[in-house]
Amino acid sequence: MNTAVNIAGVELKNPVMTASGTFGSGQEYGEFVDLNRLGAVVTKGVSNVPWPGNPTPRIAETYGGMLNAIGLQNPGIAVFMERDIPWLKQYDTKIVVNVCGKTTQDYVEVVERLGDQAVDLLEINISCPNVKEGGIAFGQDPRAVEAITREVKRHAKQPVIMKLSPNVTDITVMARAAQAGGADAISLINTLTGMKIDVNRRTFAVANKTGGLSGPAIKPVAVRMVYQAAQAVSLPVIGMGGIMTAEDALEFILAGASAVSVGTASFRNPSAAMEIAQGIEDYMRARHIGDIRELIGAVR
Repeated sequence: MNTAVNIAGVELKNPVMTASGTFGSGQEYGEFVDLNRLGAVVTKGVSNVPWPGNPTPRIAETYGGMLNAIGLQNPGIAVFMERDIPWLKQYDTKIVVNVCGKTTQDYVEVVERLGDQAVDLLEINISCPNVKEGGIAFGQDPRAVEAITREVKRHAKQPVIMKLSPNVTDITVMARAAQAGGADAISLINTLTGMKIDVNRRTFAVANKTGGLSGPAIKPVAVRMVYQAAQAVSLPVIGMGGIMTAEDALEFILAGASAVSVGTASFRNPSAAMEIAQGIEDYMRARHIGDIRELIGAVR
């Protein structure tokens, strides 16, 4: 039985990855999860300089999920290269570095620093606010998507995955823009913008007022967008958004995803990604499916 998938020339032993921002760089989960059993570990967002993140409170539980407004807090690329990459290299799994920035140059600096590092893929988080354009996210303007993709590709030594924002009118326009800019793959969806109000305190549940909604509540939206994006472009698609079980992951794969990322589920069950990988194998064995590629995009 073959569970291996290929993302832009990089072979993953199975299609299950962690989702950026939910797994640190793996250290926090080391005692709970055998990283050797995952197709890839996707790191928390890394910027060119340390980011302090947003004021607290930054997380709120919601029906069917959670809101987060962490603000991409991270210690910056220098600490990441010294501390996290060597730790991850101990394991037989692929390393995907999520890159964030406030200007195109910010992204380019990180990508260039990673050029000679032992990482396999770069995932570019274009849901970041573009400070040069008044704070609108890079991923909400197709011209910006194409331009930043093209610029990152000019400097990247590893294949580039563009992580698309769902907070747009038509996801296929963004997917095509990423492809036009030279992306090697796309991943979606990032969180949906949401809000929660504490009625007892009569104030916002997170200090940022709005936050990113993740968890099972967003899965039907995510599956629909992954299907649309997979139909619109010829790039490998990595699907995510509310995956809690192997059945959830298989929905994304049948919709056209070559791989999946497990995020919020890890907060509830640190072993979730590992169990999902096993569950996909069990599904294939029970149905006598010899190669996972038979399932990718099987629903038309």
